[in-house]
Amino acid sequence: MSRTLQDAAVVGIGRTPYVRSSGRTPVSMAAEAARDALADCGLTPADVDGFTCFGTTDTARPSAVAHAIGVEDLGWCVSVSGGGNIVTSTVSGAAMAVISGQADVVVVYRVLGSETRYGRALDRVDVGGEGQFAGPQGYLVPPQWFAMFCRRHQYEYGSTSEDLGAIAVQQRAHASRNPHAVARTPITIDDYLNSRWISEPFRLYDCTYEVDGAVAIVVTSAERAADLPHKPVHLLGAADSNRFGGSVDQWDDLTSMYSRDTAPKLWSRTGLRPSDIDVACMYDCFTFTVMATFEDFGFCGKGEVGGFFREGRATFGGDVVVNPHGGLLSEGYIHGLNHHYEAVLQLRGEAGDRQVAGAESALVTSGAGPYGGALVYGTEAML
Repeated sequence: MSRTLQDAAVVGIGRTPYVRSSGRTPVSMAAEAARDALADCGLTPADVDGFTCFGTTDTARPSAVAHAIGVEDLGWCVSVSGGGNIVTSTVSGAAMAVISGQADVVVVYRVLGSETRYGRALDRVDVGGEGQFAGPQGYLVPPQWFAMFCRRHQYEYGSTSEDLGAIAVQQRAHASRNPHAVARTPITIDDYLNSRWISEPFRLYDCTYEVDGAVAIVVTSAERAADLPHKPVHLLGAADSNRFGGSVDQWDDLTSMYSRDTAPKLWSRTGLRPSDIDVACMYDCFTFTVMATFEDFGFCGKGEVGGFFREGRATFGGDVVVNPHGGLLSEGYIHGLNHHYEAVLQLRGEAGDRQVAGAESALVTSGAGPYGGALVYGTEAML
């Protein structure tokens, strides 16, 4: 196992409430989450010398958020343009900034305001590159792209709507234990099957729940982490993949995703296997994202995910607990950084009614289709 990333740890986590319409600016929400994360680990803005975020459209610049909470000077300040595909690489980038000495304490955040809704277009949509050929056909947004992926999987492996529904039903059951989740009312498979179509074969409950809100985590050195209030959560390894230029049209196997290439890298770098993972926070912009990446990471074979979930193997008392907070489908869509919040909370043993007993490792994935990454967190017991 490579020990490079283990020299960094997540020591603080913070967030705002998740709501459908907050009426707040992105800067104010990001600042609240950052202050919350620093208070969580007993640090102050005076300790911070690094800030980073990722985002598209409606967001807040790291320098603006740092200024809002009173950071005097930033030695490392990075804003990455991208979405759910770059969450884990943003976090591992912050860790490398700490390890390399570019910064001592880095705040990583993501904020989404009401102006960002990926499921709607409020104005004309300008597309370039290969999108100019798909655009006139109305093939423009992720629900359409990954509906195509899902259809191919159904054709090749016989997966069904009921299989997708098993994921949605279970994640909602997990969210019912989470007071922070936006959608907490349990649903049945009949509720799922009777919900309206979004982009066939995706129904309403196949799609992420878009909200306003912000999440922040604090990364520092493992050495400094030892003196802070909470048990540090270490980064054990990370990997990314981006093939075919990130093209959803040129991807060579629509039944799989970036995880097909990311998973072997991650397991090789960490020396871990799927059976070593206690908590799996799988990026779930759609139920099918969970299905495809769960298979690619080797938790089960192709076409077996529905049965895996129905048999209780992906929940408490099973083989691995998938998205114990309800995920993006039910807790709320903060572009995946809330998965990192949950992973840290679980490994600190502070998740309350949804705590995974004895959790020592957590896989967190990011992205869909041809682009994305993954990261493994671990406790000191794994080092």
